[in-house]
Amino acid sequence: MDSKIVTIERKFIVGYKKEMSLVDHQTGILWKNFIPKLSQILNRVDSLLISATVYPSDYFENFHPSHHFIKWAGVEVSDIKTIPDGLEVLEIPTGLYSCFEYKGHPNDAGPFYQTIFQDWFPKSGYELDNRPHFEEMGEKYKNDDPNSEELVYIPILKR
Repeated sequence: MDSKIVTIERKFIVGYKKEMSLVDHQTGILWKNFIPKLSQILNRVDSLLISATVYPSDYFENFHPSHHFIKWAGVEVSDIKTIPDGLEVLEIPTGLYSCFEYKGHPNDAGPFYQTIFQDWFPKSGYELDNRPHFEEMGEKYKNDDPNSEELVYIPILKR
C-alpha cells in the first residue's frame, strides 16, 4: 500500500461534529446538516471538504465497533474570528501524517483501513499518534460512487 509521509501545518476546520460509533454511524446525517451552511463560511482556504475524526486515546488499543468517537464535517478556514452561528472549530495541530489515496465507495473502505492498521503500520517504522485523522474530498470525490477518490491522512510518529 503506497503512502506519502507529509508534515501538515496547523489547520482550523469549521463545521459540525457528532459523537458516533461504527455501529451507530451517522456521517450522512452530519453532512446533510453541514452542506447548507457552506455558503455562510466566507473565509474558506480552498474548495475541499474535510471529514475529520477525533478518537479517544485508547480507541485503537481497545478497538470495538461500538466504541464512540467524534466525527466532523467541515472545511478549512484562514481564521476563526468569524464563524457562522451554530458551527464549531476543530484545530488540527502541526505534525507528521501518512497520506493514502482511497478509491472506491465510502461503505467499502473497511478493508482499506484494515490494511493500513494491520499491514502498513507494522512495516512502516511509524506508530499512530493521538491527533485528529482526516480526509480531503476534492474534485474527484463523488458521494456514494464506486469511482470516488479522496486523500486519507493518518497522524503518525516516528518509532
